[in-house]
Amino acid sequence: MTLYSFMGALEIGLIFSLVALGVLISFRILNFPDLTVDGTFPLGGAVAATLIASGSDPFTATLVATAAGAFAGMLTGWFNVRLRIMDLLAGILLMTALYSINLRIMGKPNVPLIFEPTVFSVLLPGVLPDYIEKPLLLVVVVLVIKFALDWFFSSETGLAMRATGANPRMARAQGVATGRAKLAGLALSNALVSLAGALFAQSQGGSDISMGIGTIVIGLAAVIIGESVLPARRLIWMTLAVIIGAVLYRFFIALALNSEFIGLKSQDLNLVASLLVTFVLVLPILKRNLRLRGRQGG
Repeated sequence: MTLYSFMGALEIGLIFSLVALGVLISFRILNFPDLTVDGTFPLGGAVAATLIASGSDPFTATLVATAAGAFAGMLTGWFNVRLRIMDLLAGILLMTALYSINLRIMGKPNVPLIFEPTVFSVLLPGVLPDYIEKPLLLVVVVLVIKFALDWFFSSETGLAMRATGANPRMARAQGVATGRAKLAGLALSNALVSLAGALFAQSQGGSDISMGIGTIVIGLAAVIIGESVLPARRLIWMTLAVIIGAVLYRFFIALALNSEFIGLKSQDLNLVASLLVTFVLVLPILKRNLRLRGRQGG
């Protein structure tokens, strides 16, 4: 793998680590199987790209895109909490609706940003090549968000949210408004995913309607890989683990697609992703079986 490919994988991995943090909040902290992320990731890209292409400031466009993702996540929670729609179905309904909404926002299947200003072109000093400066900037962004989440989930509001996911009946008995906690948690989760979509669109030079396909698989893969590499119960280590998992996931994908002897091409990306996630899910079972055989043999 060349330095350019390595830094490219690191850049995309860092962007998708924000998706992984969002998935961590919904799946692990809230215990809510939220599939909205397949819609909010391209939503962030669509909103940011459309606003930037129409002349808006890239920072304002990114903030609006993040807010749009938060609203979409809150709407999923509202479907579940207020309308009593099953959590999985609520996410599927909004994910499906967002496909049409994203097309409406962009007005066409894709919006290019090749000659438009982005947060990267504004913030990067230009001392080093952009394929080196972009990952460095993203490291700072991801770490700031990671530490902000660590602080938030150690606060009273964050602890109430964690209690809602761990044991909602006990949380209600302690006076926690579990419905509000779920709405806030899903809003935060999808805000991070939408922010990742906005950064991804600006990093890759445009937004596309199909850019959200498989986002939930990538987020889950990052969470599972991170938990396998760095198993921990404390949230401060869990957030670090999913960031590492997202970066490792992109490195695995890059290695697979750059290995000529395997014969894989770019169109095989989703196949490689599915096989990788399957392997990571099966790996703990294989380890446990090997340990049992070792004990029986001993």
